[in-house]
Amino acid sequence: MLQIALNPAAAQHLRLAGAGLALALGATAQVSANVAAPPAGPLDPALIAHVQQLAQTAARAAAPERARVEVEVGQLDARLRLAPCAQVEPYLPAGQKIWGRSRIGLRCVDGRARWNVTLPVQVQVHARALVAATPLAAGTVLAQEHLREAEIDIAAVAGTVTTDPGLLLGRPLSRPVSAGEALGTGAIKLRQWFAAGDTVRVWAQAPGFAVASEGQALSVGLDGQTVRVRFENGRTVTGRAVGDRRVEVLL
Repeated sequence: MLQIALNPAAAQHLRLAGAGLALALGATAQVSANVAAPPAGPLDPALIAHVQQLAQTAARAAAPERARVEVEVGQLDARLRLAPCAQVEPYLPAGQKIWGRSRIGLRCVDGRARWNVTLPVQVQVHARALVAATPLAAGTVLAQEHLREAEIDIAAVAGTVTTDPGLLLGRPLSRPVSAGEALGTGAIKLRQWFAAGDTVRVWAQAPGFAVASEGQALSVGLDGQTVRVRFENGRTVTGRAVGDRRVEVLL
């Protein structure tokens, strides 16, 4: 092996040069490691179809029979940086309301880096419902001439809608309603069945039997809303106001 003798000054110069090279190589490696994944690009058509099918199925589960469901899939946030993924799985996030503006989850299940993001979707549910035949002022007590039936996007309506006039006739509007607007529960005042302190009849029901008893209402009984009732022995139950001085408890 050839050995070369260096004077102290030359040796020091060589050591500094080597250290500089090592530092440069290390910096290059660090920069390479920190390169971000490419931005999220256009979604694969097969994935879009899968997302649409998932949203359609979830929306139809809560839709009236013969309703027409339309799903528009949005775009991922352009600021996202997602690593390549061989398999992306769409899913419905827990507790996510699927009607109207909603989101579908996308998670990478086969890739060097697992990720989980959400994709915006717009879900319309077209069905028949009762709407206002003319513009109506707040406080209007609904009569037959105020109603007509039409196909609307019920996913865009606050509250529930109906095709049964009997659920609306005689009910006052809680706000102004324009012609063609759905007459959902969000537009009518809830019927008051009893006042706080009234004696009410409590029906406790379970498959195969029903038990009735009397108690004192601890709050106002608005149609379909929960209310607490105290019995003579001091025990209280929570039920639902369903009729004139009547509370239903499901066991």
